Amino acid sequence: MAHYQRMGSVPHKRHTQHRRPASRGKQGALYYEELMGEEGFSSDSSLLYHRNIPSTIADSREWSIRDLSTTPNHPLVPRHLRLHDLFDAGAVRRTDPVTGRRLVLGNGDVRISYAVSALASPWYRNGIGDECVFVERGRARVETVFGAFDVGPGDYVVIPRATTHRWVPRRSPRDPLRTYAIEANSHIAPPKRYLSKYGQLLEHAPYCERDLRLPAGPLLAEDVGARAGDETEVFIKHRGSGPGGVVGTVHTLPFHPLDVVGWDGCLYPYVFNVADFEPITGRVHQPPPVHQVFEGWNFVICNFVPRKVDYHPLSIPVPYYHSNVDSDEIMFYVDGDYEARKGSGIGKGSISVHPGGHPHGPQPGATEGSIGVHYFDELAVMVDTFRPLELGEAGRAVDDGQYALSWLRGSHRRAAAEPPSHG
Repeated sequence: MAHYQRMGSVPHKRHTQHRRPASRGKQGALYYEELMGEEGFSSDSSLLYHRNIPSTIADSREWSIRDLSTTPNHPLVPRHLRLHDLFDAGAVRRTDPVTGRRLVLGNGDVRISYAVSALASPWYRNGIGDECVFVERGRARVETVFGAFDVGPGDYVVIPRATTHRWVPRRSPRDPLRTYAIEANSHIAPPKRYLSKYGQLLEHAPYCERDLRLPAGPLLAEDVGARAGDETEVFIKHRGSGPGGVVGTVHTLPFHPLDVVGWDGCLYPYVFNVADFEPITGRVHQPPPVHQVFEGWNFVICNFVPRKVDYHPLSIPVPYYHSNVDSDEIMFYVDGDYEARKGSGIGKGSISVHPGGHPHGPQPGATEGSIGVHYFDELAVMVDTFRPLELGEAGRAVDDGQYALSWLRGSHRRAAAEPPSHG
């Protein structure tokens, strides 16, 4: 995110001495400067100033990540996955938002996981790619080496690759933390068409820098009730020969990871709430790129928010049937009443999988039923991928097995309801 920020204590000039305060007339010890940068030294970066040498570890061991195996969508069919069936109340009490993630869908570019959790996560770092975690329900505090966020429903939490952080749910038996994690094997950023050549969000973009929440920082061990010298485990997801090319390691640090006294630069985590997305509408149905919010390598993230719809006198507000010949389309239904899916069994907490190579669109009767509708009260998060997605263990567990026939069943119901023709 090329939007310069500066927080905490940093020296006047980069790569120069930055010391702790003097004590008893003696000059303070140096802080340790870390450049956290993308694409080698050729893209966005930040400089972080640590109390400890950031390379230091005291021990290491393997982390056995939950099942990341995938199964091809074969034979090719659209699917309906019921995410709210994945975690019962007992499982929620034993689950955290990182190690408790269950893989729903994935390919070599992106993994989509879901967790419902009550426990705080361990300290964690994704060394493979950026993460965009959508908070469906519940509240949490996200503590990072850049600072902390308080997050709640509708928040996208965008965390750059290799950022050490943890999730601390706010306990609520009635409203546990529900998180939908989009893990890239690349970086996640606003679409290039929304940005100037220097990285500023442009006037036609559906959000701007004012809508982004930055970390409250710096955040140090003592700010979270810990001691600077506390030995701490950090769980690291990194590239390897495991399922999906992902393996895990746990590093034991001889100190607490919250030791950054200051940082500056253009690379940092941030939060964007879906309620701040300004929908683009038109006289006739607008195609999905108007709903785009972020992009990664070989995938895009869009959101469908409550909005006024088409105002042409003959408009049809729901989508036309379409074949995304280059994409799989994954819709996560968060809130509202999704007009085009009425009668399919899809509701809050559902995912629809519409694979490339198969045309999809409204349920029978939805097209006619939408005529004259002027407002859609719906909230959904969409991920479109440019390589086929395969089903993870969680996706296989909650596939209703019936969605592919919903257009057929709906057609039969509609035909039965129509009076015979007399001609």
